[in-house]
Amino acid sequence: MYRLMCRLLVACVVLSGFFTGNVWAESERALSLDGLLEEVKQGRVRDSRLNQQREAEFVQNNKDRQALIKQAQSRISALERDSAKLEVTFNQNEVMVKEKRALRDERLGSLKELFGHLTGAAGDMRSHLATSITTVEFADRKPFLDTLIKKMNAGVELPSVAEIEAFWYELHREMTESGKVTRFTTAVGTEKQREVVRVGTFNILSNGEYLGFDSDSGRVYVLPRQPSGFFSGVSSLQSESGTHQVGIDPTGPAGGGLLRALINTPTLLERWHQGNLVGYVISVIGCIGLLLALWRFIGLAIVGKSIKQQLSDKTAQSTNALGRILQVADDHPELDTDGLDLKLDEAILKERPAIEAGLPLLKIISMVAPLLGLLGTVTGMIIVFQAITVYGAGDPRAMAGGISSALVTTVLGLIVAIPILLLHTVLLAKARKILHVLEEQSAGIIAQRVGQE
Repeated sequence: MYRLMCRLLVACVVLSGFFTGNVWAESERALSLDGLLEEVKQGRVRDSRLNQQREAEFVQNNKDRQALIKQAQSRISALERDSAKLEVTFNQNEVMVKEKRALRDERLGSLKELFGHLTGAAGDMRSHLATSITTVEFADRKPFLDTLIKKMNAGVELPSVAEIEAFWYELHREMTESGKVTRFTTAVGTEKQREVVRVGTFNILSNGEYLGFDSDSGRVYVLPRQPSGFFSGVSSLQSESGTHQVGIDPTGPAGGGLLRALINTPTLLERWHQGNLVGYVISVIGCIGLLLALWRFIGLAIVGKSIKQQLSDKTAQSTNALGRILQVADDHPELDTDGLDLKLDEAILKERPAIEAGLPLLKIISMVAPLLGLLGTVTGMIIVFQAITVYGAGDPRAMAGGISSALVTTVLGLIVAIPILLLHTVLLAKARKILHVLEEQSAGIIAQRVGQE
């Protein structure tokens, strides 16, 4: 019984605790939902206020834009009215200008043609002075001509008599200065002051050097390379008075094209270097050929001199070719004419290589040199055409320069071949002359032996 009561008490305690926990959980849940509902309500209120504020700002901005549009439209209308007024004024002014120009042309009469010629002459004069070396000494002419031409082209103001007279004076001064030799100081390159001599409109000289004139910048400069062969009187022209022989550029008034061509023309040494490797090989072969020809000239001269001495000497000397052949006849008195003839022919054959030594090599050099020149030209032309393929043929001068360099080897080959061929011909004639003397003496020995028999 006691145990039963204990069990009932425990069950009551457990049930009471279960119901107490459920009630607390339900109360907590109710509180959280109320708070969430309140938060949602407050959020809706805030969003409504924000939307109302945005709508108000949009309406206000729309009103401002409408006001700006109306202001712009009124401004456009005002500008259109001003434009119409200005157009009317422009048309009236244009008609007035035409009338004024017609009145001016009517009053000018024949002077209009005069001013037209004056404008053309002033333009030609300005173009001429831009390249004339007299501008270095008289630099104030160009601004005057620019002002005069601008005034006459504007058609608003006419040149005065003083300006026309000044223009005539500049024309006359240019013609006069073209025949004078004057000294003055000017900037030359980096030097601020340097005394120069102007020879008419042809050349500017200083310190024994020819100077150039850059028409674009109006500066005087020392030429990068002086023309060769024209320095006989350049130094004395500046230091001494009197008459001097000086080379001048006849194309000076037109810009000095001949002087530029002279200084750009390669020298012989530069032409030789343009042959490159093939040109060097041809030159070496030519030097070898000349040395060989000189050696053979000396050798044949010595042989010919010794033969002449032997001809005047009755005793055979073994130190020369003719003496050795005569010695063969003296050493074989027992041989008949046929055997002696064979012995003499054998002796002549032994002497022939020494006499004709080097002549075949000279002939080969005279034949190989032009072939090497042709080889250099062909390879040079290949390089030129490859350059044309890559860069095009827009500059004919560059292409002509490449072809000219390619032809240098052909010239070198001919320069070597022609004298070597001539030397070979002369040496071969001398060698044949010596061999003819030997054969002639051999035939004389045979004839003498036949007479003795």
